[in-house]
Formats: sequence, structure tokens, C-alpha cells
Amino acid sequence: MARNKLPTTVYLTEEQYQLLKQLHNRTKVPMAEYIREGVDLIIRKYRKELPGQQLNLVEEEEKS
Repeated sequence: MARNKLPTTVYLTEEQYQLLKQLHNRTKVPMAEYIREGVDLIIRKYRKELPGQQLNLVEEEEKS
């Protein structure tokens, strides 16, 4: 299922940027995809901190 993506600004350290760029160069996976995957990992890790309705959205995403 294609999802709309919203633009945002993320500031990385020089080291983070260089390592992410190297990963992209080797795998050809867009850097933005790795950033989204990292955000998903953090959301899952801290999902209990989310309000009830938001928690349900995270759980639905995990099922699909």
C-alpha cells in the first residue's frame, strides 16, 4: 500500500550522514527509506508512550 509522505527536515551528524550515504551507495536503497525505517523502530520501541488512539495505529501498522 502506497502511503503519502510528508516532507520534514532532519539534522544528522557528519558521521551519521557519511555512514548512511555509504550504506545507500552499496545497497541503492534511498537514504530517506533508511530514515523512515529508523523512525518506525523508535515508534515501536516507545509505543506505550503514545496516546491510546495513536497506539492503535502503530499496532495496525505492525499487523500489515
